[in-house]
Amino acid sequence: MIRTITLLLFSNIFMTFAWYGHLKNTSMPLWKTIVISWSIAFFEYCLMVPANRFGYTHGINSFQLKITQEVITLVVFAGFSILYLREPFHWKYLVSFVLVLGAVYFAFRK
Repeated sequence: MIRTITLLLFSNIFMTFAWYGHLKNTSMPLWKTIVISWSIAFFEYCLMVPANRFGYTHGINSFQLKITQEVITLVVFAGFSILYLREPFHWKYLVSFVLVLGAVYFAFRK
């Protein structure tokens, strides 16, 4: 499980920069932004696919993998938004994250 989470974490760091990193520089031509984003996303896929394969073959079902990935995505995205984009973090986002953690609880509940 730790290996899967680690791979998902790094995968999501690449994904977040690929999808949202360009928002800091919106003057770049869109075609160039797309090429750079796809180049970054390649590395995301190189980590995401093995993470899912490893997790699945070690007893984590696809629903659990997806909900785990979503939580990691939200944590990485929150840090990215605050630290890189310098956007404020509101209480309503925290409530939303807690609700997603509730989904994790039910997804892994026996």
